[in-house]
Amino acid sequence: MESILIIDDESDIREILGYNLKKEGYKVFSASNGVEGISIAKKEHPDLILLDVMMPEMDGIEVCEILKEDETTKNILICFLTARSEDYSQIAGFKAGGDDYVSKPVKPKVLISRIEAILRRKISVEPAKDNAKGLVIDQEKYEVSINGAVIHLPKKEFALLELLVSKPGKVFKRNVILETVWGTDIVVGDRTIDVHIRKLREKIGNDYIRTIKGVGYTFNEK
Repeated sequence: MESILIIDDESDIREILGYNLKKEGYKVFSASNGVEGISIAKKEHPDLILLDVMMPEMDGIEVCEILKEDETTKNILICFLTARSEDYSQIAGFKAGGDDYVSKPVKPKVLISRIEAILRRKISVEPAKDNAKGLVIDQEKYEVSINGAVIHLPKKEFALLELLVSKPGKVFKRNVILETVWGTDIVVGDRTIDVHIRKLREKIGNDYIRTIKGVGYTFNEK
C-alpha cells in the first residue's frame, strides 16, 4: 500500500484530502505544520508528500528544502498545494526540489490523477522487449535513451511517454491521458495529444507507440 503525507495548516483540507485518498486505497498521514510534517516524514517515509506552500512559521518551500537536504528523506516525492495566484510559489517550489503542484481549490479527481502520475516516477521502467528493446527511461534525469543514445524530451512529452510505458500493451484513452498529463484544470483539446504523439514518434521512432483509432494510444510490448 502506497502512503501519502498531507502537510497543511487547514484542518478541513486535511480531512477532505485524507478522505478521498483513503477511498482510493492509500495509507494517509497528516500534519498541521512544517515541523510536525518533517518529523512524520523521517519516521514513516511516505511515498509522496502533499505540501501546502503558505503555512505560518515554516512555509512549504522551507519544509521541502529541509527534506531534500536530508539523506533519509531526499527521495520522497513532493507535490505542492498552491493557490492559483501563487505563480512565484510554483517556481520556488520546483527550485526547492518539488516534483509537481496542484492548484487550490483542489479537485479530488484531478488530485488523484496527478498523484498517480507522480507516483509512476518511482516505478523502475525496464527496457521493453522485442521491437521496444533498448528504450530506457531515467526518471531522475528526465532522459530517454534508445540503444544508448540519449534523447532529451520536453516535460509533457516525457510525461506522456512515461505514462504509456508504465503499462505496455494497455490502451490509454484520450481522457485519461489528458487528465494524467495535463490535468483537468487546464483546457486542452485532443489535437494537443496528437501533436505530442507525433513529436515523440519523430524523436524515438514509429515502432513504439501504436494508435488505437477513436480510442487512444498504447505502448507496443512486442
